[in-house]
Amino acid sequence: MAIKVNVEREHITMPKDLAAFCKKIIAAVLQGQEVDNVVVTLIITNDEAIAHINKTYRKKKGPTDVISFAYREAPMPHVTTKEHLGDIFISLETARRQAIEYGVTLKEELKRLLVHGVLHLLGYDHEQSLYKKRKMQKKEEEIMQKI
Repeated sequence: MAIKVNVEREHITMPKDLAAFCKKIIAAVLQGQEVDNVVVTLIITNDEAIAHINKTYRKKKGPTDVISFAYREAPMPHVTTKEHLGDIFISLETARRQAIEYGVTLKEELKRLLVHGVLHLLGYDHEQSLYKKRKMQKKEEEIMQKI
């Protein structure tokens, strides 16, 4: 089967090589987690747009780096048709600031945000409990070392 990643730009310009990089990272994370036959949409946007999403859906003020919307809560079924796993929104403005703050390249920071976003689509949630937070952090570290 195959993994399909759609990359959309909203309110921002982005080099084409970054879109290809993001697709590659998302596919690698999903393959590493043995998830196949899915579609993921990545929307690269700005702080203003992600702040609106953050306020509307999470009731939190201000921009954030990444927000994921999973289209299912149960584990992935083994089906023959592609299922839309969900959407990941990333603020490129915040990612750029964080890359400078953390002393990493923009691609490294995007990789971290993409891993985090995909894990949310796969059911990981660091906000439910300390145990789940540690579990998600451990999985993120494991994946970051592999890709």
